[in-house]
Amino acid sequence: MTTEELIAARRAEPWREALRKSKKNKERTDIPRVEMNELDAEYRSHTRLEEVNLGLTKEQAMQEAQRCLDCPNPTCMQGCPVSINIPTFVKNIERGEFLEAARVLKETSALPAVCGRVCPQEKQCESKCIHLKMGKPAVAIGYLERFAADYERESGNISVPEVAEKNGIKIAVVGSGPAGLSFAGDMAKRGYDVTVFEALHEIGGVLKYGIPEFRLPNKIVDVEIEGLRKMGVKFMTNCIVGKTISYDDLHADGFKGIFAASGAGLPNFMNIPGENLVGVMSSNEYLTRVNLMDAANPDSDTPVLQGKKVAVIGGGNTAMDSVRTARRLGAERAMIVYRRSEEEMPARLEEVKHAKEEGVEFMTLHNPVEYLGDERGRVKQMRLQKM
Repeated sequence: MTTEELIAARRAEPWREALRKSKKNKERTDIPRVEMNELDAEYRSHTRLEEVNLGLTKEQAMQEAQRCLDCPNPTCMQGCPVSINIPTFVKNIERGEFLEAARVLKETSALPAVCGRVCPQEKQCESKCIHLKMGKPAVAIGYLERFAADYERESGNISVPEVAEKNGIKIAVVGSGPAGLSFAGDMAKRGYDVTVFEALHEIGGVLKYGIPEFRLPNKIVDVEIEGLRKMGVKFMTNCIVGKTISYDDLHADGFKGIFAASGAGLPNFMNIPGENLVGVMSSNEYLTRVNLMDAANPDSDTPVLQGKKVAVIGGGNTAMDSVRTARRLGAERAMIVYRRSEEEMPARLEEVKHAKEEGVEFMTLHNPVEYLGDERGRVKQMRLQKM
């Protein structure tokens, strides 16, 4: 059965037809889009480990699911990189079958609880929603995905996707970030013997070292990883492929395929004067030290420099994570410096909104041309160019 045939067959199931008849499309489109429940902005700007978004209640999720028109040609699926059967999981939420909704998600996604939190839905699935053509807000697919995954976790009835009979073929995955974990899950479903090699001491890659817990708690990532373990995926930490173990070693150990998912961790500096001053660092270094190495603790082995005035250069999600972390570490003035307009920022709209609510300043259409230091070699000022 092709994907299109499967979509049509599921849409034709009696319970789906009954749901469509239970409410007119005009009534569905008149339902306002749900607002995410959030921690108070003042409170959360001082706590680093509590998640900002609190998720939806059952009632909120079921009402939001009613907004979905269950289109015969679900364009939302065209915007999903892993081809989740979005109408099917959403309609299961509408009828109160939350565990079934989670099971549908896991048919094609290894990380539904993660994706429901950090995927840019407004640029992917939600950008294809039919509501937008009617001048209405898109169905909150990301919020619903998170709800279903969280409901399953909290219920304790965690499903494991069906795995094909083992074929005895060993596959190595280099890196345990989202790409590596997703690939490992896909291969495990197909019966392959998968081992993931991670250079760091924690599994999760950028999900652990790059994204703060106030946006993606580690416990959520750990549950997804445990699900992969139950599917037969093995993990090896503190192992750098190419140094700790060579590619020749992997082939000698019987691995027939290697998937490189080592990430894009190399920072991109601007090559302007003053970049070597103390206090100038990449977001990758800053977030990794804070998230994985307890560097927010002044008594740790490698504490991160905590300034009262912090500027973050850039307008993406990593910039928002960094500046919001700085606020939580005590920065009285934390600002984003971005060379383009706010409308051109690649960061998610939600991240920009949260940053503003937490007191972050935005200096757009400015670009640094030089960092200036004091007599001890510490950064104290920067010279900006107005664009």
